[in-house]
Amino acid sequence: MAKTADIQFDQFLEESTITTYDKSDSALGRDCFYGLYTSWCLLQQSLPLPENVFWAALKTKGIHPAGNGLAMTGPAAADYILASYPGLA
Repeated sequence: MAKTADIQFDQFLEESTITTYDKSDSALGRDCFYGLYTSWCLLQQSLPLPENVFWAALKTKGIHPAGNGLAMTGPAAADYILASYPGLA
């Protein structure tokens, strides 16, 4: 299971985040980052892993909830934004 989850998180990061090169400028705080992940899972038709598993996996990749220097991109970002602000649709 750990290997499968690791591959899933790598794919999520590749498809849904971009580096801002400024660790102090992060659009992805804790709630937003996990919300982006759940949107990505929805689009992938897979069940999201629990939030504690998500953060443990990202910690092993050196990614932390604050100051991670990442921003959202791609279809999961659009899904997350529309789900968060239904008035935009």
